Amino acid sequence: MSALGELKRRLRPGRVYRRKDLARWSTAVDRHVQQLVEEGRLKKVSGGLYMTPRLTRFGAAPADQEEMVRSFLADDRFLVVSPNAYNGLGVGTTQLYNKPVVYNRKRHGDFELNGRPFEFRRRPSFPKTVSEEFLLVDLLHNLERLAEDRDVVRERALARARAFDRKRLAKAVYDYDSARVRSLLAPILEDEAPGAAA
Repeated sequence: MSALGELKRRLRPGRVYRRKDLARWSTAVDRHVQQLVEEGRLKKVSGGLYMTPRLTRFGAAPADQEEMVRSFLADDRFLVVSPNAYNGLGVGTTQLYNKPVVYNRKRHGDFELNGRPFEFRRRPSFPKTVSEEFLLVDLLHNLERLAEDRDVVRERALARARAFDRKRLAKAVYDYDSARVRSLLAPILEDEAPGAAA
C-alpha cells in the first residue's frame, strides 16, 4: 500500500488530527495533507489542525466541539463554557453570545476553529464539568463582560447564591480561584462557617 493509501486508511470520520498526528502515517505529510484537502477527505480547522468530514444525509457534519478543542490544545484538561448558559440562572441575563470560553492550562487568546470563534483563557484551576454553582461564580467573575446592567445582575446573582447548597458553592469558588468572587460571596459562605450564628 502507498504511503498516501496508508494515511487514508487511518483516517476516521468526524475525528480531528494535528499535523504531527498525521505525520506518523505519512512519508510526505504536507504533500499528502494538501492532496487530501483537495480531495475533500480532510478539512482544515485551524493552523496545523485538520478534521475528517463525517457525512450525513444533510451533508458534512461539523467536527465535535470537544474533539476540536482537545486536538487544538493536545490536552484533555479544559472546560468549555457558553456565556449563554448564564440565562438559565434566572438573574436577568438575556443576551446571546457566539463565542464559547475555553478554560485551560495552555492557551490564552481568541482563536478560530472550523470557522467558529473561541476565547481561550488560561486558569490554574477549574472543575471538570459545568455546574449551576460554577456558572454563578463564572458570571460574577465576568460581570464587566456582560451587556446587561451589571449592578442589577450582581445583586440578583448574590440573592440567587443564597438558595444554593453552601458546600457546593464554596467548592465552585475554590475551583475558580478568583479573589473578586471570594470577596463577593464571603458573607453568604460565612453563614455556614463553623461557629456561625444559627
